[in-house]
Amino acid sequence: MALAWEGESVGGWARVLERSLVHVGAYEDDRLVGFVNVAWDGGAHAFLSDTTVAPDFQRARLGRRIVGVAVETARARGARWLHVDFEERLSGFYAGCGFRPTAAGLIDLTGARE
Repeated sequence: MALAWEGESVGGWARVLERSLVHVGAYEDDRLVGFVNVAWDGGAHAFLSDTTVAPDFQRARLGRRIVGVAVETARARGARWLHVDFEERLSGFYAGCGFRPTAAGLIDLTGARE
């Protein structure tokens, strides 16, 4: 999935995955072609992140399937709410996965201004 996370190494993800409620991978043979992670606050709130599908597998509902597995697993493991942040261009995808818009706030901690 280096196409999605340019500059990231597999070893760099170990700390992220240690803090996950669940992470879901989709494979074709030995190739990772889809991924989603669910971070967790240890209580009622979980956070969907890093949803990625290899370009040659997009538009085949793979993203919705792996998000669906993540949603059901988070529910089964005790999360009550599943949050996701995304770019506007992905609103149709996440609506199709069952997410609804909510008001939220964001601070850019890097100090960068848009």
